[in-house]
Amino acid sequence: SENQATWQNSHIGKFISFLHGTLKFGPSWSRKAFKIFIVCCRMFSKQLNKSWCLKILKFLFVILIIFMGNMNTKLTALSSGGGCGCKVSPEILSDILGKIKNVNPPPQLLVGSNTADDGAVYQIDDKRALVSTTDFFTPIVDDPEHFGAIAAANAISDIYAMGAKPIFALVICGMPLNRLSSDTVVKILEGGSRICSEAGITIAGGHTINISEPIYGLVVNGIVNLSNLKKNSTTSVGNKLILGKPLGIGIYSAALKKGLLSTLQYNLLVDSTTKLNSIGTDFGKLKFVNAMTDITGFGLLGHLDEMARSSNTTIKVNSDKILSYPGINNLIEKGCITGASERNLQALASEVLFADSVSKVDKSLLTDPQTSGGLLVSVESNRANVILDMFKNQDYEASIVGEVIEENPKYRIVVVNE
Repeated sequence: SENQATWQNSHIGKFISFLHGTLKFGPSWSRKAFKIFIVCCRMFSKQLNKSWCLKILKFLFVILIIFMGNMNTKLTALSSGGGCGCKVSPEILSDILGKIKNVNPPPQLLVGSNTADDGAVYQIDDKRALVSTTDFFTPIVDDPEHFGAIAAANAISDIYAMGAKPIFALVICGMPLNRLSSDTVVKILEGGSRICSEAGITIAGGHTINISEPIYGLVVNGIVNLSNLKKNSTTSVGNKLILGKPLGIGIYSAALKKGLLSTLQYNLLVDSTTKLNSIGTDFGKLKFVNAMTDITGFGLLGHLDEMARSSNTTIKVNSDKILSYPGINNLIEKGCITGASERNLQALASEVLFADSVSKVDKSLLTDPQTSGGLLVSVESNRANVILDMFKNQDYEASIVGEVIEENPKYRIVVVNE
């Protein structure tokens, strides 16, 4: 139409067309806002072609661009879950894997998927084995560098949990590039790179895709002397169980999404989840450490169940001895419980015997999904204090949380308050 042609040929029309061309690859919300902006400009095109009005418009648009540039989409708002709470429940995972036929493993594969261990182990010569693992998840925090660092520390932990030393990593990265700036993605990768540097390993490559929800993690490879290899399936009756970090990371992450997490608690979350479990390499050298794993998305009870099941034992847990982060009970009472915690508890319903004195709060903590959680060490009872001292000397908050007892034909785990 004549009015349409007049609009397109006007100074403001050309100005808007140019801006539209520059913003058309931006986030979808900005494109929708820009369409509304164009409609308004067309409605007042005659007034906008007056020089004084155009100057005002240009000034306001500059302010708008600055405002838009300072708006950052929250990482946790882009995902339905967060951290290791994204894990598929043990019950569903077991059902899925049980339907998959695998080729017969070679004799060099010392640890595969049959014991739900922390990594695969492949013997490479008479003395050494390669340990390989992978872990990735959606954001647990909004700060991109913190997200990258937490994900990297969590992935590397599996190597330490087997008594091995990490040697290099590969990146797994998926980002919604229409909603996150390249600067944000760079910060995520920088956070992961910083942790890898702290662990003394290089990032040798990786793979990146454009997807709807952000994910980040690592494939990590390590090396271990065969005599130092620790599995989750080799615990023994009479062993004490020592946990290297407090529980409550999943509860903290739920509180963060609800805006109920204090600055102090947030700092504790980041400090804990980015602290490497590198002490696991030292534990690998100790003959009186019989088994080891790390606590992640299945919660303490879920990983204890894996340990008990694979070693044909029962584990007795004393919930009174378990350390938790400040304010955990209050946050649980406010409803800061993850969906993963409830799934974990449901999956273990037939495996765990709870004493009557074990509260609902205790159960929520015991099944709380941990991200980059602590090492769980099975040690000969008379050497438990040695492990506690080693943890303490390297600034971990550790405690004896249970012991291994004779196999109960009905229950894998017994939880008491003593």
